[in-house]
Amino acid sequence: MELKNMVARSGRQLQRYNQGQRQVVGCIPYRIKGNKMGSDVKLEDAFEVLVISAQRKGKGMLFPKGGWESDESIVEAAQRESIEEAGVFGTVEGELGKWCFKSKGNDAYYEGHMFPLLVKGQLDFWPEKDIRQRHWVTVPKAKEVCQYSWMKEALDMLVTRLETTLSINI
Repeated sequence: MELKNMVARSGRQLQRYNQGQRQVVGCIPYRIKGNKMGSDVKLEDAFEVLVISAQRKGKGMLFPKGGWESDESIVEAAQRESIEEAGVFGTVEGELGKWCFKSKGNDAYYEGHMFPLLVKGQLDFWPEKDIRQRHWVTVPKAKEVCQYSWMKEALDMLVTRLETTLSINI
């Protein structure tokens, strides 16, 4: 994906829908903190997740997500949203799940797909830098500040997946 001079997509003409529900895709960007992996370390102390501010001030924090467009794969959409909204890129891992939810701002229904994103790099400048803040936080802090229950469920699934992976690798 070309990162230089990238501009956030806008408009809804390419949006995907499933039975009237707009399809959105998001990522939970995460990183391993230093050399903290090991059998004596709690998982929550071994990694951090990245949350971003909502576009509208005072509307809380969330994980990057947005519309899945007809000219891209679901993984490409997840990568694009992470770059546009949070300015991070990396490896998109297997889907955490699919959630159907109602918008907090209107009566629209959505189908949301969430993926883990193991962050490999962070940009100094990204398309939504001027309208969003990003913060690396612990899992408990992310659960406290995230405004969407379905995203918190996805985070729980990521923690469970990483716990399983760690127990196999230790």
